[in-house]
Parts: sequence; structure tokens; C-alpha cells
Amino acid sequence: MKENGFETIYNEYFKRVYAFLSKMCPDPFLCEEMTQETFYQAFKSFHRYDGSCEMFTWLAAVAKNTYFKYLRKNRIHTVDIDLVPDGDGGEFDPARVIQRQMTGEAVKKAVSSLPKKYRDVVVLRIYAELSFSDIGKSLNISENSAKVIFFRAKKMLKEALQDEYKL
Repeated sequence: MKENGFETIYNEYFKRVYAFLSKMCPDPFLCEEMTQETFYQAFKSFHRYDGSCEMFTWLAAVAKNTYFKYLRKNRIHTVDIDLVPDGDGGEFDPARVIQRQMTGEAVKKAVSSLPKKYRDVVVLRIYAELSFSDIGKSLNISENSAKVIFFRAKKMLKEALQDEYKL
């Protein structure tokens, strides 16, 4: 592929890849670095992109793998995935703010404890907002398998959170 062709891809998808990574990575500087590394890895392996999925689907898979490789290399065992919005959400009641933060931490812990295949599907579905078809293509599984894994992951998360809060 010509460099100016890849530059077009970079310009078109940079913000979306950065947004995807920022949902997993709370550090904006690290997120920027991971986004750059994602495009570097994508450029190096572009010959493997066969067009069977959308470009963003492929880039999201590269980004996910790049980030998880960084976590393994730096021996960071928890993935900072935040399924609950950060901040106080306009709340002025300190008890509610603390409760929201505690809930967010419990969700992060539950997601990071999921088996890899479940965590991957959750990340791609919620943060990359990929269809089950695209998730299947990205992870080399069927669309139906992606749906089943996501359903099971949600059930696992619900059970983990119920145990955490003794509901």
C-alpha cells in the first residue's frame, strides 16, 4: 500500500481509535502512545488485512492487542475498563459520588477478571461499538458465538457484582 493511502486511513480513523483506547486506558498520554503504536503495527501488517471486515473493526482489534501487549509487558494485571461514567456526573452529594466510584471500581474488577475471550467480546461490543458480526470476524468466531459469549459475559458480570454488593 502506498504511504499516502495509509495516511488517509490514519486521518480518517485516528480519533475513533483514540476514543476506543481511551475507554480502556485512563492516561491520555499513554492512550496517545498506544494509538500511534496501533497505527504503526497496522502499517507493518497491512498486507494481512483482507477486507473481510470493516477497516475500523480491524484497527480496533490491532488496538486491543497493542494495549494488552503493553499491559503484559509492563506487568499490569488489571485492565482499566470503566463501564460506569467517571466523575461526579454533576452530583453534589458526596455519598452518591463515592458510591458511584465504588461501583465503577467493582465493575472494573469484574471485567478484568473475565476470561480473555469474554473480556475481548465485551470490550469490542461496548467500547468499539462493533456489531456481533464484526466482533466475530475480528476474533475469528461466528456471529452467533459472539452473541453467546457476550450474553454469558453479561451474566458473569451480573453475578460478580451481585456477590460484591450482596444483592
